Formats: sequence, C-alpha cells, structure tokens
Amino acid sequence: MKVLHIAIGILALGLNAGAFLWGAVAWSRRRPSPLFWKLLRGGQVFVVIEAALGGILLLAGHKASSLHELYGVLPLVVGLIAEQLKISAATQILDARGLENAQAVAQLPAAEQREIVVSIMRREIGVMTLDALVVVTLLARAATVIH
Repeated sequence: MKVLHIAIGILALGLNAGAFLWGAVAWSRRRPSPLFWKLLRGGQVFVVIEAALGGILLLAGHKASSLHELYGVLPLVVGLIAEQLKISAATQILDARGLENAQAVAQLPAAEQREIVVSIMRREIGVMTLDALVVVTLLARAATVIH
C-alpha cells in the first residue's frame, strides 16, 4: 500500500506540474486550452486519491510526521479555495466593467464581448494555474518530510 501511495503521489505531482506549465502557456497566449483542464482535473483526482490512501495508511498504523500529514491535506484545501475563486471570475470581470450580467454583455459590440470572454477565461486559467503550482509545491514538500 505504501508503494501505491508513493506512485499515486508521483502521478499527482506530475499531472499538477504539467497543468501548471501548460496553464502558464495558455494564460500568456490568452487562449483556452482543453489539455490544461484535463491535466488539472487529472491532477486533482490523483490528489484526492493520494490523500485517501494516506488516510488509510494512517488508520492502518503507519507513522508519518505531522508536517507530512499537513502537506498532504493542504492541496485539498487549496484546491477548494481555487475553485471558489474560479467560479467568481465572471462576476469579478463583469463588476469591474460595470456590467450586471450576461444579458448586459450581449448588448455590447462583438469585439467587446470577445474581450470580456477572454478576460474571464484568462482569469479562470490564471487562478487554476496558480493552484496547480501551489499543489506541486505542497506535494513536493510532503515527499521530503515523511518522518
């Protein structure tokens, strides 16, 4: 089980590192990226599996340092916070432009509509790219403080 925990941890680390790198490219190019979202969601799934396996190991009597446990759980917390920030991206962009809702955006010229959509997409990718970076840092740190 411990070997599986390590393997899943490596996968979680790799997928989140890939999401960070690909997300940074997509953000800088101001383009949507389906691959980014696949890497990110895959990384998130493996973080959840990793945390669950860690919990099972602890319940089975395996010892780990308190720091290892903290660094193993924090990616879940960071991910939840990032998801909330991502959800609020559209509202933040619309509020900054003094627009009430999507219907108000529909009244704008096509070029302005596109600019708003790109701004929302870019903010979502930016938030989740930073999330992936923080998760990579936490997982790497967890790997260094096992005992």
